[in-house]
Amino acid sequence: MMKSFINVSDIGPLDKAMAEAFEIKNDRYKYQHLGKNKTLMMIFFNNSLRTRLSTQKAAMNLGMNVIVLDVNAGAWKLETERGVIMDGDKSEHLLEAIPVMGCYCDLIGVRSFAGLTNREYDYAETVLQQFIKYSGRPVFAMETATVHPLQAFADLITIEEHKVVERPKVVLTWAPHCRALPQAVPNSFAQWMNAAPDVDLVITHPEGYELDPQFVGNAVVEYDQKKAFEGADFIYAKNWSNPGVTNPADYGKITSKDMSWTVDTEHMSWTNNGKFMHCLPVRRNLIVTDDVIESPNSLVIPEAANREISCSVVIKRMLEAL
Repeated sequence: MMKSFINVSDIGPLDKAMAEAFEIKNDRYKYQHLGKNKTLMMIFFNNSLRTRLSTQKAAMNLGMNVIVLDVNAGAWKLETERGVIMDGDKSEHLLEAIPVMGCYCDLIGVRSFAGLTNREYDYAETVLQQFIKYSGRPVFAMETATVHPLQAFADLITIEEHKVVERPKVVLTWAPHCRALPQAVPNSFAQWMNAAPDVDLVITHPEGYELDPQFVGNAVVEYDQKKAFEGADFIYAKNWSNPGVTNPADYGKITSKDMSWTVDTEHMSWTNNGKFMHCLPVRRNLIVTDDVIESPNSLVIPEAANREISCSVVIKRMLEAL
């Protein structure tokens, strides 16, 4: 009975979820009856391309009606804090807006990024938890302050499809960026790879960029990027701002812009003919060079396509629990 979907533990036995993913990929419309006369509301506090398109397509494949709400484009500005005197530019409180939204749908997907100023607020998943508490509807994460489980599920599907050894070495590597980005994608990627029974996960990043231990799990942390890449079957590149684990004052800051971490042809030559992965959108020649992302070993497009599949499994499970 899946009432919310945030972490890998919510999906249940991972082998069954993976089998279901490949079943749906073979017949995307097999479960259309589940969504008949049901409505999904997708709520975006932040921009989206793959998440919006893949989630809407998945819901439609399952026979659902879909309502998309861009909170910052056409809705009243929403206050999220309790105890605030609302005499500014925010006309409606989330605590009224959420139950109203719940009146008009059967499932809710929420996308709300980290503010990167208050670690405690972000890691408490304050906005998402309010939807779970007050909407009266099953809620799933379309990327939140700390996690992006639909992406990580799609990543695991992609690795399963493209692996050439039974137990691949998968490397999550930090790469430089011009903006401070959340830790949601690397957090979820690490969490899901740890949960997979046949993956050896290595995480590599500059010192001080350690992810929260709850997500690192049993992964090997290697600060020497070349050593981490050696013999790797998959390279997953992603920037994240400082998680503030070793120094809370650094939370959300850019404390390294080391361009030697950009994934280029030399980096990939250290691997075992490794496949390149990234969640997209990607800043070319910061995260990865043109030649690597355009190479035959780049999986960024199949990876994006599998977002439809991961989301289909999640929505199907939630419809079955209604």
